[in-house]
Amino acid sequence: MKNVNVMMVGALAIALSSCGKKDDAAAQQAQGPAPYPVVDVPTKVVTSYDEYPTNIQGIVNNDVRAKIQGYITEVYVDEGQYVKAGQPLFKLETNVLTQNADASKSAVGAAQASVQAAQANVSAAKAAVNAAQVEVNKLIPLVQKNIISNIQLETAKANLAKAEASYNQTVAALAQAKAGVTQANATYKGSQANVDYSVVRAPVSGVVGAITSRQGSLVGPTDQSPITVVSNTSKVYAYFSMNERDYLNFISKSEGATLKDKLNKIPAVELVLANGEIYPEKGKIQTVTGQINPVTGTIDFRVTFNNEAKLLANGNSGRIRVPKTYVDALVVPSAATFEQQGLTYVYKVRNDSAIATSINVLDKTNNLVVIKDGVKKGEKVVAQGVGKLRDKTPIKPTPANFDQIVESTKTIF
Repeated sequence: MKNVNVMMVGALAIALSSCGKKDDAAAQQAQGPAPYPVVDVPTKVVTSYDEYPTNIQGIVNNDVRAKIQGYITEVYVDEGQYVKAGQPLFKLETNVLTQNADASKSAVGAAQASVQAAQANVSAAKAAVNAAQVEVNKLIPLVQKNIISNIQLETAKANLAKAEASYNQTVAALAQAKAGVTQANATYKGSQANVDYSVVRAPVSGVVGAITSRQGSLVGPTDQSPITVVSNTSKVYAYFSMNERDYLNFISKSEGATLKDKLNKIPAVELVLANGEIYPEKGKIQTVTGQINPVTGTIDFRVTFNNEAKLLANGNSGRIRVPKTYVDALVVPSAATFEQQGLTYVYKVRNDSAIATSINVLDKTNNLVVIKDGVKKGEKVVAQGVGKLRDKTPIKPTPANFDQIVESTKTIF
């Protein structure tokens, strides 16, 4: 008995539901076709953007390394600080270096004293040669006149030869002493340079990066990591990549006969920062690498941005937006389109009915759909509410403002 009651209740519910649907259909038919906003398909100049991930680098990034090995005793700057070229950044321990420099300086003084002594010896030896020559010259005519014996002349000549030999030795000693001065000076300059190298200076003007070694750390020229990096970020480079297909399409559609001409005529690009904001300065694509990366299959571009306000830092990330402009492009509001089985449709309005029509889409941007074909300029399409329609549904076309329809379509995050 209980089962019979359940069946009766179910049958009654179905009957009531069927009657309700018939009543709704009848009511809708009685009310007539529903109103839908309709717009004429216009042509417009539309700009869209292709976006590519990018990383930011200063135009100059110099590793800061110690030229000599030593312990850091002073750190003069902090991370993020702007410094000028040549400004001291770090100080290394110099006690041993100073001692070496002082010893080298003393060696220079000793070498110079040796030169002075050698010069005095040369002068004395030269005087002895001159005196011996005078003696020889005096005895020659006396021997010729048989006033004195030849033995005295030969003795004088032997003395002259001895004096000349002594002179040559002192000249050689002077040259050696001068060489000693040169060597001592070189040693002193080297040791003094090491003292100067104990102050590590900024190689370029720019911003100090992360400091990896601080007071008490032992650093040297062979360290794998630099002490810090100084980046010149008055201008920055933004690097991004395209795959081979996109690159060929991009270049083929750019104006110009040569690659250089094409790059010069490419419009300025925009930088979308990591927080979604647009960087206020626009950039210019300046270079393209000459070959496809065999590993990634991409080709790299470099964009230059001014950065006088120092808003961008070395290592920032973002997205490069490359503009594409369509002139006299057929457009409809994005709200006027729907997708089905991989195709995009709009509802054309014909004889107060919505006719589903397939379209070929070129691009989508700013709540607009750029159409290649499928509709013509001036044709009327349903602008909103297409999700409630079916093909050939009778409607009541209501003229709407195209721009207001586009502006009313908001993206919800």
